[in-house]
Amino acid sequence: MPARDTAPVGAPCWVDLLTSDPERSRDFYGQVFGWTSTEPQEQFGGYFNFSSGGVLVAGGMPKQPGMEGPETWSVYLATDDAQKTLDAATAHGGQVILPAMQVADLGTMGMVTDAGGAAIGVWQPGLHKGFGVVAQAGAPAWFEVYTRDYAATIAFYRDVFGWDTHTVSDTPEFRYTIAQYGSDQLAGIMDATGFLPEGAPAHWAVYFGTEDADATLATITSLGGAVIRPAEDTPYGRLAEAADPTGVHFKIVAPNAAMPAQES
Repeated sequence: MPARDTAPVGAPCWVDLLTSDPERSRDFYGQVFGWTSTEPQEQFGGYFNFSSGGVLVAGGMPKQPGMEGPETWSVYLATDDAQKTLDAATAHGGQVILPAMQVADLGTMGMVTDAGGAAIGVWQPGLHKGFGVVAQAGAPAWFEVYTRDYAATIAFYRDVFGWDTHTVSDTPEFRYTIAQYGSDQLAGIMDATGFLPEGAPAHWAVYFGTEDADATLATITSLGGAVIRPAEDTPYGRLAEAADPTGVHFKIVAPNAAMPAQES
């Protein structure tokens, strides 16, 4: 998928990191993915941006005292009307976490839980259009939600974000549905009933592209991160899961032969 100026409505358009150690996180992800980062912006609560080759790919912000919720990577879906999307979310089994809030002239954000309880962000772009490249090394490459309420979650994203959904697999061992926009695959929904640990909430995961998964894992561990799941070849690429030095999980995908259009 090439560089893009704006994301289709309903597509993942931005990811950002909530972290207790912004300076270490900026250094860690910079070394792992070759990103550069801006200085934290006080007027936006210390928010900072990551870029790859001069193109925006992700953001980050410090976890403030008293702020609820775990440190994590969050995914945002594009909308042309944030308030309307939040209203639709509550009408279809979701709950508002953050009400629609204008961020200067950059855009309008909000956050909800979906019908399965996973948190998902909403972004109505202004001057900030989201990441400028996707599905390649050094950029967000794939996005998927792990849920125990598979059917309701599919219906939620179809009804609230207009997803055109297609079932990839529907067996007890592997139930997976993708959102598609034309020929582009945008995100996935995984039935995680059988493998989410007791007490672990439904959640979104982001994959970052890399040219060499094993080398990237070696860099991660050398910088104080951890390997959660070693790299393995799949039909969708060589996949792995890691944690950064503060314990935030993320996934990586490298090509087996060529970077795939989707990862799962």
